[in-house]
Amino acid sequence: MMPEQLDCIALTVPADALDFFEAALGSVCRAVSFFHNEDLNIWDIQGVKERGAHEAELESALAVAEMLTGVTPEITRALVPVGGWLARTKAAFPEQTIGRRFVVRGTHINAPEIPGRITLTLDAGLAFGTGEHNSTRGCLIALERLAQYHHPRRILDLGTGSGILAIAAAKLLRQRVLASDIDSRAARVANANATLNGVAGLVHAIRADGWVDKRIKRNAPYDLVFANILARPLCAMAHQLGESLAPGGTAILAGLLTTQANWVLSAHRRAGLVLEHRLIDGAWSILTLRKP
Repeated sequence: MMPEQLDCIALTVPADALDFFEAALGSVCRAVSFFHNEDLNIWDIQGVKERGAHEAELESALAVAEMLTGVTPEITRALVPVGGWLARTKAAFPEQTIGRRFVVRGTHINAPEIPGRITLTLDAGLAFGTGEHNSTRGCLIALERLAQYHHPRRILDLGTGSGILAIAAAKLLRQRVLASDIDSRAARVANANATLNGVAGLVHAIRADGWVDKRIKRNAPYDLVFANILARPLCAMAHQLGESLAPGGTAILAGLLTTQANWVLSAHRRAGLVLEHRLIDGAWSILTLRKP
């Protein structure tokens, strides 16, 4: 049963500390949002979790983020009613048309299909990524572009979150997609969203620790890999991605700031991949790479 109130944790950090603190909150929170103050080049991060849950894990994760960044942000906390939070979440989750092919809707939106567009339906109260963020939106546009000239058959969505990219690929390409996330809650949500979108037979989401998981290794090589995570783990896993892509295969990488794009690109060039396309959306970059 969902508690009547949720813990809301908020903090502000400089751009180079965003990855670490977003990951710290994301390790325990039901949902995390972050907003860029372009004038000051700082990021406001907010997470919500069950009241009183995972306190020791949160304290530990924040301490690690502080140690790695040297940043000690002021952390504010408040209790918010679940109903009020869900209402605000739904109000902040309007219908979104993305690119030429997709429309993203919360379950609270009851409207007819839009001709020529693929509808992606998500629960605004449960989603770990709803298409509002620049990186998710950019990945959908990159997928749409890719589908014009390439038809991948073996697909992996690494760090699936809500499952939105896996569901979009399944609907657009009509292929099976293996989706994984290190967070078991996200994997459950992704499978629920796949069912909601009528592609439960095509999308299979699992809890897995990246490339070390035997199930992910067993399904390689992949024709298409989504990795909408963070710059640091993208760099750390570049060699494994290069080994796991089929010749001619494509990787769509996101979750990285434009200031981090060359760093991520260099790591993947060393792994044998070449840049095919770069999309910049605000402060974020989406890289489409190919294995020759």
